[in-house]
Amino acid sequence: MCIFGYIRVSTLQQANEGESLETQLRQIQSYAVLKGYEIKPENFITEKGVSGSLEFERRPEGAKLFEQLSSGDVLIFSKLDRAFRNTRNALNTLHELKLRGVSVHFIDLGGDVTNDGIGSVIFTILSAFATFERERIATRIREVKQVQKTEGKFLGGFTRFGFSVEGEKLVPNPDQQAIIKEMRVMRRRGMSLRRISKWLGKFHGVVMSHSTVSTFV
Repeated sequence: MCIFGYIRVSTLQQANEGESLETQLRQIQSYAVLKGYEIKPENFITEKGVSGSLEFERRPEGAKLFEQLSSGDVLIFSKLDRAFRNTRNALNTLHELKLRGVSVHFIDLGGDVTNDGIGSVIFTILSAFATFERERIATRIREVKQVQKTEGKFLGGFTRFGFSVEGEKLVPNPDQQAIIKEMRVMRRRGMSLRRISKWLGKFHGVVMSHSTVSTFV
């Protein structure tokens, strides 16, 4: 019989909002003492920078632990949302671990959800709510980004040639826009994409493949 504690944070924000690795570690240690469990230092499994959207058994450390767990083992999480991607993943994983004889404990749900009937019901209900909340947040993020995009705000990533970032917005770069106009004139006069690419490098110091040139002309 082995006792394991699983700890995960995906972002710095979570650490700042009370879900740090240290916070989860203390919660699990206190719970283990209350239950009379002793967790060896090497049996605290830590995932850093791993999103909850990734299924438990596909996470780097989660996958190793999932394969290792066997009859009589106990697995402790501080909170439900540290463990599973969605309700289906939660129920499937829990079912598999129950078949192996592994006890799964969630501190925020009051303890063992594999051997207690009421705990199992609560686990199922809250798993569904956790999935709903994650999907609601994802939808909200997409909506906000769409609004920002409509307003012309720069959302990060690659800045297309011909534009510059000023403040939070993408604005036309006059010098680069002038170069694009020259490229289009050259193309209309029959110049090949490769020649235009070489011209950009020779006269403007711009490295651009002929395939990229084709997107402008």
